Amino acid sequence: MGQEVGMKKNVGEPGYTLAEEIANSISHGIGCVFGIVGLVLLLVQAVNNGATSLAITSYSLYGGSLILLFLASTLYHAIPHQRAKRWLKIFDHCAIYLLIAGTYTPFLLVGLDSPLARGLMIAIWSLALLGVIFKLAFAHRFEVLSLITYLVMGWLSLIVVYQLAMKLSIGGVTLLAIGGAIYTLGVVFYVCKRIPFNHAIWHGFVLGGSVCHFLAIYLYVG
Repeated sequence: MGQEVGMKKNVGEPGYTLAEEIANSISHGIGCVFGIVGLVLLLVQAVNNGATSLAITSYSLYGGSLILLFLASTLYHAIPHQRAKRWLKIFDHCAIYLLIAGTYTPFLLVGLDSPLARGLMIAIWSLALLGVIFKLAFAHRFEVLSLITYLVMGWLSLIVVYQLAMKLSIGGVTLLAIGGAIYTLGVVFYVCKRIPFNHAIWHGFVLGGSVCHFLAIYLYVG
């Protein structure tokens, strides 16, 4: 049995072992539960605080994109059927673009709501939609370009970092920056395919970054 768990199963494009795919699935399955709980907490807080419809919509977009990302990733790693897995991988990568844009939304529309923030909001969602189209058109190709695009989109937040510091206080910006740094550092494990369980470790970084950004929104935006 131990030998079977360690054998390459070709269950995923990179050739993860069965044990690795179990870890990959569980790690983001936990993230999916976190996303659902987080969305409920945000909406309850918003309603209790008498938030505007714009704020509630922003939190819903963020929470929905968070759940979508973790769900797509969990299904991709959990389902062994090769044809389904190839489509789920595309779905998974498209969801990354949507999560980046979804995470920006509460910060820009609720936390700031300035002309610069609205302009960045339009730019980020445009890039996200173009990214989804790109992924659908060039499935399983140009992975490095996609990775660079994710990072650039994430760090475009530096454009409004001063405004965020003024509006959210240093605590909110610190959580935002730590979350971004965790995501970025996790990329090292994402690209190092020879490290055992590298993808599950990457998933851990994604969870860590997501928690930081959720706390920034829940504690300082909401």
